[in-house]
Amino acid sequence: MAYDQTVIQEKIRQYIVEASHVDKEKIKDESLLFKEGYFDSMGFILLITFLEEEFKIKTSDSDLLEENFESINAMTGFVVNKLLS
Repeated sequence: MAYDQTVIQEKIRQYIVEASHVDKEKIKDESLLFKEGYFDSMGFILLITFLEEEFKIKTSDSDLLEENFESINAMTGFVVNKLLS
């Protein structure tokens, strides 16, 4: 299934709002999700699982860098790059 960047970003945002139980207006595309306390290590594992299942991508150990998952924008870029590779 082909996704455009806006659809990917919206699906990630929706997941984060539901998983973190935070008002969607509080989470911005550039919010630092872990540093601001929206996600912890267990949340990170569930987030990776969501991204892999939702977008049919495979995350390798070398992908597990903070800059790939720190914000909605970062995750969107990560997923787009995985889909293109």
